[in-house]
Amino acid sequence: MVEEVHIIIQEHRADLSKCAASTELPASTANRPSRDTGLVSTIIPVYNRAIMLKEAVASVLEQAYRPIEIIIIDDGSNDETASVADALANANSKEISVIHQSNTGPGLAREAGRQRARGEFIQYLDSDDVLLPNKFELQVSGLRSNPQCAVSYGKTRYRDADGNVAPSAWKGTGDKVDEMFPGFLLSRWWDTPTPLYRASICKQAGPWTDLRLEEDWEYDCRIASLGVRLHYCDEFVVEVRDHNQNRLCKGAALDAQRLRERARAHSLILKHARKADLAEDSPEMQHFARELFLLSRQCGAAGLARESKELFNLAKDASGEQRSKAWDFKLYGFLASVAGWTRLGKIACYSDTIRNER
Repeated sequence: MVEEVHIIIQEHRADLSKCAASTELPASTANRPSRDTGLVSTIIPVYNRAIMLKEAVASVLEQAYRPIEIIIIDDGSNDETASVADALANANSKEISVIHQSNTGPGLAREAGRQRARGEFIQYLDSDDVLLPNKFELQVSGLRSNPQCAVSYGKTRYRDADGNVAPSAWKGTGDKVDEMFPGFLLSRWWDTPTPLYRASICKQAGPWTDLRLEEDWEYDCRIASLGVRLHYCDEFVVEVRDHNQNRLCKGAALDAQRLRERARAHSLILKHARKADLAEDSPEMQHFARELFLLSRQCGAAGLARESKELFNLAKDASGEQRSKAWDFKLYGFLASVAGWTRLGKIACYSDTIRNER
């Protein structure tokens, strides 16, 4: 039995390598521009957010730091966003350029911008967020003073859909942390605009994938796997804003397409954790293993039998040799072989709902 499980895990690892290869873009450098020392390149993907785009761009132009460039990627917008982006570029031709492309999702849109970026530093900015005026000044200075660090982050301010600002730093950005792993296995404890990256570490990490959900978490875990050191700026540097417009991060929990994307992302994140040699018995790895198990049940409930089985095997693998032999894994695996991954997933998710409501 142990030998069979070992064979399944090895086969799945081989499949995972194929998955990673299929989702990563070729790192073409043939047309890559040379890096301009000191330049901060801000990459803004946008889809149907004309008004918010203006505010995001304005927050970059209002930076106390220079030199800067802004690359807007119009990701197939079908409203006035494309013309607004062009107008912004025409009014600021020395600092703003626009890429128009068919809709590919946020990850590949950011990659299109990264390929054009000329800066020594890379800033990713979602079109619904804004930078605070001293962000570049503080974080570039921090990276200059700490050459051993590849990424700088600071405090994030959160504004809800009603305009109310949270009094404390958002997520984990109020705490100084020296490395991204293992903490990033618990959650992505900053938002996309929070960090400022050296372009060299982005090049080393490779291109964004075509994931449309959790693509930012996967990307940061890939950077984390390189063992980068972090610089912490003990100041608010960015504001993330909730709103009632369409957002990819919002959707039904058991939507099959969303779960399919999350399953791919989680598989790749585990790969990055393996690359970083994170201990299987660490609290963070054990937490992620439980998350894989939960996602396995959700995929089953959504009719994704293949993904459910694959995530279950990954959860066992990530749990370590001893934990993988526990009764819950044995029982769930047995019941899935009898009832099927889809039916068991529905039963398990229903049981989870009832238990949480008590």
